[in-house]
Amino acid sequence: MKAMVLKFRSDCGHKSPTERRPVLINRRKRVNDYPVKSELVRLTLRSLYLLVLLGVVGGLFGCTPKRSAKLNIGMELNYPPFETVDPQGQPAGISVQIAEALGKYLDREIQIQNIPFDGLIPALKTSKIDLIISSMTETPERAQSIDFSEPYLRTGLCVLVSKGIAIDSINQLDKPDFSIVVKQGTTGQHYAQEHLKRARLLVLEKEDACVLEVSQGKAQAFLYDQMSILKHWQRHKETTRALLKPFQEEQWAIGLRKNEKSLKGQVNAFLKSFRSQSGFERLGDRYLKEQKADFQQMNIPFIL
Repeated sequence: MKAMVLKFRSDCGHKSPTERRPVLINRRKRVNDYPVKSELVRLTLRSLYLLVLLGVVGGLFGCTPKRSAKLNIGMELNYPPFETVDPQGQPAGISVQIAEALGKYLDREIQIQNIPFDGLIPALKTSKIDLIISSMTETPERAQSIDFSEPYLRTGLCVLVSKGIAIDSINQLDKPDFSIVVKQGTTGQHYAQEHLKRARLLVLEKEDACVLEVSQGKAQAFLYDQMSILKHWQRHKETTRALLKPFQEEQWAIGLRKNEKSLKGQVNAFLKSFRSQSGFERLGDRYLKEQKADFQQMNIPFIL
């Protein structure tokens, strides 16, 4: 059916309203127009209600949990067996295993970023990374700019010396005619600057370059951690000696930004849980078994 609708059309401005002629306009009638709209509204509201209800139930009973944001972890992948890469070029080592276990504990995906050691703290402070897990010693100087977790490993500073140098303690290195080489940004550098002020100090970016200086007789000593000094001495026995009794004990911890109390609490809870489940002991047996045996054979305390 067609409905007849009357509308008035004004042909000219001078015609009076009584002279306007009616014009017939046809409009197709929409069958059940309003009932259809009402039904769509009801269906939409019902769907929204069900979605809200499912969300509430999922939140109450743990259904479809939402995974937290990615956790960016910085480390220098040049310090085996703690931070290194496997034959496929993927991050590997003790610190990588700790990072992965932390991610599982927090139910967060992790992203490991390979950053030079002296760039880790600046990267953390500028939020390029969220944590540092890179065999970093907690020191008062570093604690002025970043925060630290509870310690997770104990180690110590030792000395790799040129084989022709007749010394047996760190204090004997503080001579004007001695050159001490250290890696940039390490506690070895800080110790030498504070306690070996008469010796010449050579600061290099790479660990291997420091070892080469001593092996070739260009420097008299290299200050570094106990396990690394053992490893380098074993590779260069013809040209170096190792003083493996630590002259300074140190503790490694995970670095965080200041005032991130919630994340710090979560990290400390993880470390406590991981240690109680013998996680660190398993990593030591997997990666450091030979080092432990070497220290026992030499009757030197192994700090771990």
